[in-house]
Amino acid sequence: MRRTRTTPVVVLWGAFLLAHLITAVAGWVYPSQPMGDVVLVYEPWASAALSGGPVVGVTETWVYPQLALVPMLLAKGLAASLVPLLGVSGAYLVGWALLVAVLDAVAFGVLLGRSPSKPRRLAGWFWCAALLLLGPIAMYRIDAITVPLAVIGGLWLATRPILATTLLTVGAWIKIWPGALVLAAVVAGRARMRMLLAAVAVTAGVVVVLLLLGADTEIFGFLTEQTGRGLQIEAVAATPFLWLAVAGAARIQYSFEMLTFQIAAPGADAVTALLTPLMVLAAAAVTVIGAVKASRGASFPRLFPPLALALVAVLIVTNKVGSPQFQTWLIAPVILWIVFDRLRARGSAALVLILCALTCLVYPLSYDALLRAELLPVLVLTLRNLLLLVLLAVSIRALVRVPAPRPSKTRE
Repeated sequence: MRRTRTTPVVVLWGAFLLAHLITAVAGWVYPSQPMGDVVLVYEPWASAALSGGPVVGVTETWVYPQLALVPMLLAKGLAASLVPLLGVSGAYLVGWALLVAVLDAVAFGVLLGRSPSKPRRLAGWFWCAALLLLGPIAMYRIDAITVPLAVIGGLWLATRPILATTLLTVGAWIKIWPGALVLAAVVAGRARMRMLLAAVAVTAGVVVVLLLLGADTEIFGFLTEQTGRGLQIEAVAATPFLWLAVAGAARIQYSFEMLTFQIAAPGADAVTALLTPLMVLAAAAVTVIGAVKASRGASFPRLFPPLALALVAVLIVTNKVGSPQFQTWLIAPVILWIVFDRLRARGSAALVLILCALTCLVYPLSYDALLRAELLPVLVLTLRNLLLLVLLAVSIRALVRVPAPRPSKTRE
């Protein structure tokens, strides 16, 4: 009988650690300061909180959910012993990279286990490739903290639904997008009431702690702060305006309030106003499709992955913010899809890898040229945004094709 050769686990671990090392070092080499947010924003926020100054999300309104401050503080602790060697900024950057690498390693260990199946090995290789192709932005943003939480939570949904939902909800209180996985799990899972109660309990616990710390209107400031945002240049909806900028009929300007580059052009504000309602409607439509499939008996391994990816893709495609780190959101749903249903995950996995590569070409490699509205980076970004639309269509198509053989009579 012919035996199939498999990659030793140690080789996968070596590739994973090497991918992190290369990606971390690339942050020091690539142009456009891909590590800028870590030292220019995260480190000052952490320092202020530790020194008795303002505590973002508690004493002042913040653009992130409040638990995002926790990894920023942890990185500060890791950096403390490195300051004499690297200086404050250098030590914090290394501390942040170490924190991300450790969390990723824990998730990678959960993914592979002691004797990983072929789908889990493929998912591991996909993660390594996505990290390398996306580049430093995959590590040096707060979004990087949520990826391992989403991977672990997603892998545990079938066997440890309460713990899994707890991790995903914690992730959503760091950066909102893992909430899409919570929604997909509640729709597709059999333990839906337990998962829903776990999510509510975590949210209630966070709110109570924030109230005890003195927060008031700041608790949900990460939602209200979004209303003041303009149309960021990398957003999918900004693509036509970028071509107007190439022709000289629109401008790219910096928002000192939101720390992003936005479009200034006739009609941009109207498009921006439409995007949030569109996001809600699109997410609701995708959820309804998933709920109908679940009510008709669709299995969790077939239903959850395309539903999760479709919801995450909706959050990206209809977002007025198009930050490059948003592509990290796609990594976890695809990893889970490969594990649960690898054959049907191939097309989406390939698309996400291409999206990672194109995003890195835009930011940080040609970002300065993009800000000057030069033709080539606008063309690359346009292709990236078109492929995001393709990914959304592919995931919805897969969701619609999930077999639902019979109505389910008993669901928890």
